[in-house]
Amino acid sequence: MESVATALQRLQQLAASPAIAALATRFAEAGHELSLVGGPVRDAFLGRPVSDLDLTTDARPARILELVAPMAEAHWDIGREFGTIGARVQGQTVEITTYRSDEYDPSSRKPEVAFGDSLEADLTRRDFAVNAMALRLDAEPGGAPRLVDPAGGLDDLLVRRLRTPGAPEVSFGDDPLRMLRGARFASRLGFEIDPEALEAMADMAGRLEIISAERVGDELSKLLLAPDPVPGIRILVETGLAAVVLPEVPALRLEIDEHAHHKDVYEHSLTVLRQAIDLERERGHEPDLVLRLAALLHDIGKPATRHIEPGGAVTFHHHDAVGAKLAAKRLRALRFPTETVKSVAELVRLHLRFFGYTDSAWTDSAVRRYVRDAGPLLERLHILVRADVTTRNRRKAERLAHAYDDIERRIAELQEAEELAAIRPDLDGEAIMRILGIGPGREVGEAYRHLLELRLDEGPLAAEEAERRLLAWWSERSR
Repeated sequence: MESVATALQRLQQLAASPAIAALATRFAEAGHELSLVGGPVRDAFLGRPVSDLDLTTDARPARILELVAPMAEAHWDIGREFGTIGARVQGQTVEITTYRSDEYDPSSRKPEVAFGDSLEADLTRRDFAVNAMALRLDAEPGGAPRLVDPAGGLDDLLVRRLRTPGAPEVSFGDDPLRMLRGARFASRLGFEIDPEALEAMADMAGRLEIISAERVGDELSKLLLAPDPVPGIRILVETGLAAVVLPEVPALRLEIDEHAHHKDVYEHSLTVLRQAIDLERERGHEPDLVLRLAALLHDIGKPATRHIEPGGAVTFHHHDAVGAKLAAKRLRALRFPTETVKSVAELVRLHLRFFGYTDSAWTDSAVRRYVRDAGPLLERLHILVRADVTTRNRRKAERLAHAYDDIERRIAELQEAEELAAIRPDLDGEAIMRILGIGPGREVGEAYRHLLELRLDEGPLAAEEAERRLLAWWSERSR
């Protein structure tokens, strides 16, 4: 954490930036208050980069728009219902929100929006004290901006604690999504949640049921995209919040008895998630929600497929297929985009495919099919499969790593020789119709699939050979 003096200096520099200074002058001349608030103030003390800026004011949304529009390169009012106007001013993106004093009705999925007139009252209704600090920009002429911290957020930053400004029952009752947000901030900032807040989260977990699936899914996405989401996931599981919003994860904590030993699936899944994130970074990728969801959920089919064999061995036959269906069902319920749902489910379905590679050498045909089935998910599948190795047996881990090095090498060689990423039959639909003398219809699709199987089995064929093999297939089919 930055020293208080250094952080205040950073905040003063923000306040003096052309965009913020211009906005402060504009609002002050119009007789309105304006303050930098929340995340930017917190991050200045933590020494974290500050990009988009959040501001708050006593001006109502229509008045904000009236003041900002003439000086903005662009503005938007998508959050106007909740008091927020966005704008781009002198190259800087800002969001300006009217003071709020709203709260949730116990039976409602959305807050009843009520605007307030006091900065201090607005701050004390925010989620956590570390996010309830503001830098007042509407100082007297010649005066410096002033830090406003009614809930003791600065003290909490010093001890790396997440505490609600008031009673946690009131804060979480106002907006139950704040409980999920607490888990996200714990992961993102590396802070501990105050014991009273943790207790309230456990007591009030059921209140999350009133929150819309879209808001829950968005919050879970932000958690998973944290540098290390595992502490936050543990909080969700231990407080019972996950049982409400993502029950497949706590269900991974399978009972392990002395006669049926198997790997702790819950701990294994968290390790896979962490290892996938490490590989994601090592391979130069940005945080990838699809990959991280797949890593967390890849084994959720195990509880439903767990079987204890005679002698005590535990099996999970077809947990990949079952898990793919469960992942798709849960992500659809949380209103994730269709493409995200499909991609995560497909990665879960494919995550065991590689493990047959270590038992016997794959033919080129098998490698081509592996690439074909993975399609655009191939790089994610590489990472997921490597991350799925959590054995403590060093020899086994090294053997699996060398095997996957080998399959990636073979894929690269085949891709270079055969353009494997764009694998298609050697004849297209028009050529098939011309050679067979048929028009569009079911037979063209059957012929196309036959040629694709040949391409996967044998690699590229010359046009003459492809035509000969097509005619032979057609003749055999017509008998």
